[in-house]
Amino acid sequence: MRLFARFLFMCSAISAQASDWQRLDGPGIEAALTGKRVEYTNGAIQRFSETGFTEYIYGEPSFGGWGVRHSRYCSVWPPSDVWVCYDVERTGDRLRFLGDHDDVTEGVLVSQ
Repeated sequence: MRLFARFLFMCSAISAQASDWQRLDGPGIEAALTGKRVEYTNGAIQRFSETGFTEYIYGEPSFGGWGVRHSRYCSVWPPSDVWVCYDVERTGDRLRFLGDHDDVTEGVLVSQ
């Protein structure tokens, strides 16, 4: 019986961690990303400058712009001039970007 109770406790702790994501507002997104880099689960790295410049490295680097619009993270990647926006959630040093089409990208925040 004790073993079963311990198992239930561990399951509830894992469940609590899984739902520990907090949606960031505009200032929260800026504070989380500005001057930082994110290492994504696919092995890519993205840097976010204070000036709105971003670099994404997955094999070859690509360069674009980033900012916060309507409390969402948004980016643009030339030659396109279309800004694409995502909700951002955080738990500890982990971030996830939630797109409009159920796409989710996760990564870990790292200082530059």
